[in-house]
Amino acid sequence: MNILSINNLSKIGREKPLFTGVTFGIQEGEKAALIGRNGTGKSTLLATIAGVLQPDEGTVVINKEAGLSYLPQTPAFNENDTIRKHIFKNHSPKLDVIREYEEICEEMTQAAGTPSTGLQHRYEDIMHKMDSGDLWNYEAQISSILSTLGITDMTRRMGTLSGGMCKKVALAQVLVEDTKLLLLDEPTNHLDITTIYWLQNYLHDTKRSVLMVTHDRWFLDAVCTNIYELARNRLKLYEGNYSQYLEKKETEAEIEANTERRIESVLRFERQWLLRGPCARGTKIKARIQRDEQLINREKFKADKGFTFEVKGKRLGGKVLELHNISKNYPKGYVGEVSPSLQPASQSFATPSAGSNAARNACSNFSPVISNFSYVFTKGQKIGIFGDNGSGKSTFLNIITGQLSPDSGTVVVGENTKFGYYTQNPTFADTNLTVLEYIKETAEHMTLNNGKKEVSATKFLEEFGFEGKIQHSPVSTLSGGERKRLYLVRLLLENPNFLVLDEPTNDFDIFTMNILEQFLEQYEGCLLLVSHDRYFMDKTVDSLFIMEENGDISGFVGKCSEYIEYRDELKRSQQGNLKGDKSPLGEGVADKTAASTSERGLGSEGETSPTLQNNQKKKLSFKEQKEFEQLNEEIPALEAEQKTLEEKMASSDFDEVRAAGDRYKEIDALLAEKYPRWEELAERA
Repeated sequence: MNILSINNLSKIGREKPLFTGVTFGIQEGEKAALIGRNGTGKSTLLATIAGVLQPDEGTVVINKEAGLSYLPQTPAFNENDTIRKHIFKNHSPKLDVIREYEEICEEMTQAAGTPSTGLQHRYEDIMHKMDSGDLWNYEAQISSILSTLGITDMTRRMGTLSGGMCKKVALAQVLVEDTKLLLLDEPTNHLDITTIYWLQNYLHDTKRSVLMVTHDRWFLDAVCTNIYELARNRLKLYEGNYSQYLEKKETEAEIEANTERRIESVLRFERQWLLRGPCARGTKIKARIQRDEQLINREKFKADKGFTFEVKGKRLGGKVLELHNISKNYPKGYVGEVSPSLQPASQSFATPSAGSNAARNACSNFSPVISNFSYVFTKGQKIGIFGDNGSGKSTFLNIITGQLSPDSGTVVVGENTKFGYYTQNPTFADTNLTVLEYIKETAEHMTLNNGKKEVSATKFLEEFGFEGKIQHSPVSTLSGGERKRLYLVRLLLENPNFLVLDEPTNDFDIFTMNILEQFLEQYEGCLLLVSHDRYFMDKTVDSLFIMEENGDISGFVGKCSEYIEYRDELKRSQQGNLKGDKSPLGEGVADKTAASTSERGLGSEGETSPTLQNNQKKKLSFKEQKEFEQLNEEIPALEAEQKTLEEKMASSDFDEVRAAGDRYKEIDALLAEKYPRWEELAERA
């Protein structure tokens, strides 16, 4: 079934058309990605399809039965709205019933077992609606999504959440809606790696159609079956995942380069003929001249630039950076990172016994973010920081760079150490400056490749994709990705010898990320990197700092993907030790949940972490208790039905075997959702 039809869509940008004549369609279940360089109009195209922007030409038709859910790159929200109100803001018959069910269950919980007659009647009425609408599986899916994303307190105000948590709530809003088409603009931005891993598996398994913009190459490979590239104002389809796209692009580039050489060979002969001044009276001669003019004025093939560079960084001294027993605590209940500007000038978050971690942790008003950590950096180290949202990654970087003071311990910076700190949300003092003026504030000319080469600011900007008129455009007119790319260029040109990068890949296109990867691979200084992009981490760092929940920081020698594999294997090993335990649902439950539980305990913000350890501390709510009772009935019934189907699948009747096999797969998918949720509730019950 066709879900989305786009016909001849066009949109004009600030200087030229962003895209013209875009025509394509999305089929039911199709997973497609939209890629292209920053500024080519990817987000604009997605917003136009979603109806947020109006096209200058063309039409967008969405199947009436499908419905559409759209996640913008920067989600908007009302600060006073609760999480529940924001998630269920969009109305549909199913969501309206489930929202009412959620609200009544919360009221029943607050009634502490003595609900009023009116509340009891409302509860019975909503239960009837849930039964008659067959909404229990849908509600269980919503509960599973919210729990996995760490959204447990639905009464929190949106204005109190950190950036990462706001992104999770916006993502949850899109995922819980009863629609068949998802439009996702950079869905992995501001999420931790563990949550991205879960989202990757969710989108791969869902039957919904997906069209997304993302720069995460592992994510693209794992989820997408089609790649749409937006370049030269046109949209082109490449069937297959991102790896297959790269192979096809390489072949395509070779063909275009060969074609370009043949055309130039023909034109050398034709130019000589034209210089002889042929008489243009004959029809054939006129046609030949017109053909030559078309070839001369054609859009010429441009190969992607393989530009790489090295900055002439200041030589590091014998002492680079030393951390001695640093600790940092924040008030309990604070969700997310505290920026340096929020730290009181005359008050420390430290407890009176600053030297004693045990005493500090015992204080009921504070939670450790970093506990008694020491480390001595040496020349050339490249270390990535791995941790869930709210684990203290940005706080750690702020302490190292002097933006934030530790509660205890000391930071000793080497005399020759010069930091280059790329923050998550870089600011510009004057956005009225042109792109070229902004760069020239740092240098008119750049000395590259250890002093062997010097280029002008204009040429250097061209190598980073700032070509032509854009160099003379105000910074204020740039897209979000273009601004961050410009900020990064200026930072690197200051020749730091210790780079500290906090999520440098957010909003970057893949082209920019390839340049940055090449630079960091040959960078001779120290590197400390926070990034949610696993591919980028694998290419640029060779060891990790692991931010633990209790404030400890452990180490791992190896790449990010190796650590994820090691962590999953460790969880599977631990769960294997529990397989002998009897489950109240049957002997097979422990075995079947072993694989799925490795994807639970995902990252969250502060005290809302959905990990098993924290869930054990929180009793089941009224709604969760009812859900647990229902799962206790549903799972054994489904397991029994599977056994019956296994007998039918041994039949000689082909139609019966096929029908039994289809139903068996459906039950298998249902159990895959219900087992993890039951185990989570069972541990807490």
